[in-house]
Amino acid sequence: MNIAIAGFGVEGQSSYKYWQCVPDSNITIVNETDIPAAVLPEGVATITGEGAFGRLNGFDLVIRSAGVAPHKIVTDGKVWSGTNEFFYQCSDQSTTTPNVDTIGVTGSKGKGTTSSLIASILEAAGRKVWLVGNIGVAALDVINQIQPGDVVVYELSSFQLWDIERSPQTSVVLFIEQEHLDVHKDMAEYVAAKGNIARFQTPEDILIYNAKNEYSRSIAEASAAQKVGYPSTATTHVREGFFYNGEQKLCSVDALQLPGEHNISNAIAAIDAVWKYTQDASVIYAGLSTFKGLPHRLSFVETVKGVDYYDDSIATTPASAIAALRAFDKPKVIILGGSSKGSDFSELAHELTLHDAQAVLIGDEAVTIAKALDAVGFTKYVVIEDATATSFTETAAALAAPGSVVLLSPAAASFGLFKNYVDRGEQYIAAVHELTY
Repeated sequence: MNIAIAGFGVEGQSSYKYWQCVPDSNITIVNETDIPAAVLPEGVATITGEGAFGRLNGFDLVIRSAGVAPHKIVTDGKVWSGTNEFFYQCSDQSTTTPNVDTIGVTGSKGKGTTSSLIASILEAAGRKVWLVGNIGVAALDVINQIQPGDVVVYELSSFQLWDIERSPQTSVVLFIEQEHLDVHKDMAEYVAAKGNIARFQTPEDILIYNAKNEYSRSIAEASAAQKVGYPSTATTHVREGFFYNGEQKLCSVDALQLPGEHNISNAIAAIDAVWKYTQDASVIYAGLSTFKGLPHRLSFVETVKGVDYYDDSIATTPASAIAALRAFDKPKVIILGGSSKGSDFSELAHELTLHDAQAVLIGDEAVTIAKALDAVGFTKYVVIEDATATSFTETAAALAAPGSVVLLSPAAASFGLFKNYVDRGEQYIAAVHELTY
């Protein structure tokens, strides 16, 4: 079998390791940019350069990495993906890993946190859990270790969902907003990709969805699964400072170790997702309280001269930045901007007018954000050209008074200034630590 691996990032490298074990397979790695020699397997054939994905006729199977848009691939063979392979192998049709429970989580924000909360509660309930996908662990890297009866929690981006042919048994659709329009042709395509998480569900499956979000609701309306809209007094909700499911009192919201109303919403979705596995209040408390948060997600860095610094580099959408603003009842300096994902900043601009806040604008999106701020009369911002983590952190520190909060919550992608959101967050953390010297 002639196999092409289209894209050779983390997922492509995982796909290569998986498919190289297929007997009589001839693998070619395909990428539009040169592949560093350090990561390229010795002796493997390659096709590289602009338009490489459009030259794949003659391959029996093309494995699409999540970062490669399906429309870029031109082939007379079958197009497949690591995500498709995983769900096939964990389905009832499989003879290798059948009877594995799968929980998929998608949305524009909160996917990693909600997936982690689900995993934490299930582990507290004594289940063997595999947390995979967009959160950083390639599903195919662990597939051979998964046993019947295990639970897989799969964080799924629109890129992974774009062309899947099977859905998880339990799907969770969080808040969806305009995003990734630098890759998807329009919002309809983006939502349709997200909707595939529920598209192939059956009436025996479960769909947890954000009932307050129009895009999440539209996905639910098209699903055959049993639907649980959240929050709902019939299922999980908050009452007088406690999580409830229906009339069953579970635990205080203070069990949740994460700041912000958006994380309470994530916890509600997580509790609904695990409800068929456990309804034990003590287990849910243990799962919520054990999870301390993921790196670069509204994480406390340090207090310097009376100012609290938080790293929310994962916040690449306006809604994420809005959630960060709402998480603190203090004066705020927020660092916004980066590379474009086609986002609309008008709602974020309006939100800033409701807070005692100042903004530091950076990157390619600085001009776009500034226009949105000007349109609502918000003038307390500065634009930094050719910004570095040191320059924007020092600028924010100069604006912040004791008792205030500085937030790196950019509402934009990191590319151009940084390698990725992790690099952006780590450089910011280092710059904050430098403020103490």
